[in-house]
Amino acid sequence: MRISSAESLVMDVLWRDGPRTADQVCAAVAAEQNWTAATVKTLLSRLLTKGALTAERDGRRYLYRPALSRDDYVHGESRGVIERLFGGQVAPLVAHFSARERLTPEDIAALKRLIEEMDDGR
Repeated sequence: MRISSAESLVMDVLWRDGPRTADQVCAAVAAEQNWTAATVKTLLSRLLTKGALTAERDGRRYLYRPALSRDDYVHGESRGVIERLFGGQVAPLVAHFSARERLTPEDIAALKRLIEEMDDGR
């Protein structure tokens, strides 16, 4: 499922604080993004159509909640980037970042810990 960057801002609100009404989502994102209520409602509608959200009636309004977990979304997006740009391999991704941006000693230590944990788990 492809979610645009604008849609992901709406999803972030609902992942953090769902369920929410359209007005509550608007209050959370509209001011900092300079969006109108209509823009936020359009994004909610798109996300409903994509199946990323569900909506349930709550009196005269709807409560929106994620149908897609943040973890599943991040996994799909990460996997897509690795597939498209690095042939499905993680090592070239890390090599790219180490060549283009200096990895800090903390970054390197975290990567080493991660590799050790992965080795211990096998």
